[in-house]
Amino acid sequence: MKLLLKAAKIIDPGSKYHHKKVDILIEGGIIKSIGASIKNKDVDEVIDLKNLHVSKGWFDSSVSFGEPGYEERETIKNGLKVAGKSGFTQIALNPGTNPVLDNNGAITSVRSKAENNAVQLFTIGALTNRSEGVDLAELFDMHQAGAISFGDYKKAITHPNLLKLSLLYAQNFDGLVQSFPQDNQIAEYGLVNEHINSTSLGLNGIPSLAGELQIIRDLYILEYTGGKLHIPTISTEKSVKLIKEAKRKGLNVSCSVAIHNLIYTDDELVEFDTHFKVLPPLRTKKDIKALLKGVLDGTVDMVTSDHTPIDIEHKKVEFEHALNGTIGLESAFGALSTIFDLEEIIKILTSGRARFKIPEPKIEEGSPANLSLFNPMGESSFNKENIHSNSKNSMFLNLKIKGQVYGIINGDKFNLPITG
Repeated sequence: MKLLLKAAKIIDPGSKYHHKKVDILIEGGIIKSIGASIKNKDVDEVIDLKNLHVSKGWFDSSVSFGEPGYEERETIKNGLKVAGKSGFTQIALNPGTNPVLDNNGAITSVRSKAENNAVQLFTIGALTNRSEGVDLAELFDMHQAGAISFGDYKKAITHPNLLKLSLLYAQNFDGLVQSFPQDNQIAEYGLVNEHINSTSLGLNGIPSLAGELQIIRDLYILEYTGGKLHIPTISTEKSVKLIKEAKRKGLNVSCSVAIHNLIYTDDELVEFDTHFKVLPPLRTKKDIKALLKGVLDGTVDMVTSDHTPIDIEHKKVEFEHALNGTIGLESAFGALSTIFDLEEIIKILTSGRARFKIPEPKIEEGSPANLSLFNPMGESSFNKENIHSNSKNSMFLNLKIKGQVYGIINGDKFNLPITG
């Protein structure tokens, strides 16, 4: 198939076409030609969209769907469709399914269900059997099946020796271990950030200390063992400082932050709206300021939607009983546009691949097409009509956003809900 993108402004600082408006011819999934004006002859599809901008395909390092086991929340098929409509060409799928993705067969099965899709799915394997935190899972076998990292989704590694063993063992195949930043004995029955709001609302709090103690412990173990550690979705000011200092010491550590932890504070909890119940919890303005600074100075390696579909039966209940999580793929670009300029947004949305040893796309002739298409202009309000996920648990509803995502082209496949 031949696709022709007309008058596309490229946003890619690493490309010689950066900030240039060009036509892009894609043939058989390969960027065949880039030029000021390419004729439409023998082209199967012409993509001619208002104020079309193109960047390297976007990547999200922390996405959950549901299938297998929680298909009522989201299926792999529809989840990938959502990711494509949201501008993501590649996503890393968390292992929080039922059964948990903790062996070669489970990884292989999920990957097979995602074949022949415009969005490429990478799998994160569970670090321990059934994510119970007792025995290491079959890490090497999962690595052989294509797992790009290992961690128990939203579950802390309680036993320090387990983290030590996993970091030592994973070095045999250059594996990346993830450790969720929460000390469960400190967090205990906490529901929200421990601060003024938790007290006034009468909700059990999760202190910042819960995350920071875990990070301190994990970094000490990493310093002892060596290896590669990723700390997903940090949420506090001191967490940024701890990781910045660890990197300065030469430790091989990376971290991410969820988009919602860059935008919302625990002030949103006054109405007991369960859409705002997430883990780690929403923190304070002081924390957001530190996290934003960490993103801009490179301390925070990647920003994730931390997309977590939850069915209405487990969200529209009393705050105490509601499950944690918000969807975030559909709102990712628009939400980021409220706090960053365009080039910083694209840098954020295209970062993280190297940490997981995923090849970086290039916008140049002869390279496989891996492109996200969007219009950065225009203002709107994010609403239910913008949600394509089966679950509708978005805390971003009614957020004033900028821009519009058109879709993606990835190899010889594309997901473009709006075409010219």
